Amino acid sequence: MRDIVYSFQVSLDGYIEDASGSIAFASPDAELHQYFNDYETEFDTHVYGRRLYEMMQYWETADQTETDPIIVGYAKTWQALEKIVFSKTMTAVEGNARLATRPLAEELAALKQAPGKQIALGGATLAAEAVRLDLIDRYHVVIYPVLLGGGKRMFPLFEHPLSLQLVEQQTFASGCIALTYERIRST
Repeated sequence: MRDIVYSFQVSLDGYIEDASGSIAFASPDAELHQYFNDYETEFDTHVYGRRLYEMMQYWETADQTETDPIIVGYAKTWQALEKIVFSKTMTAVEGNARLATRPLAEELAALKQAPGKQIALGGATLAAEAVRLDLIDRYHVVIYPVLLGGGKRMFPLFEHPLSLQLVEQQTFASGCIALTYERIRST
């Protein structure tokens, strides 16, 4: 069965956006960007909320306008991924994407049963619902060495603690740290 992985970039004090809604603090250098390129090969499907999908649209044509081989490589990998978008307002999506037609829990359950690689989940609002429903198997976080002091928190409030186990870690010259945690479930 495939894993659902919530991947995000965050400040040391736990914010995915600053108080103005900017994610400029999470600009990877070449080493970290190559890490993201390599990491993307573990997935064949991305599940997005509307806002993150719209932000990621940059990658739909980045290979036509950029010359940096790392950026071009990421764009080509991203374009090949299946993208499923949850939106209450969009009527169409572009490229290798489709709008979700079922509730989140049903859509993710069907994806987990289908053959393929891991499934990436992204978008703060969508991820908040998946966290509350305990649908995430792995959490992958890249922590940037910056304190934002406010903004959008990486996790919503939820009722019960979720136990996790560290399964992978990597430190970068920039001071960023990538951590992967697996959800520990009672049997």
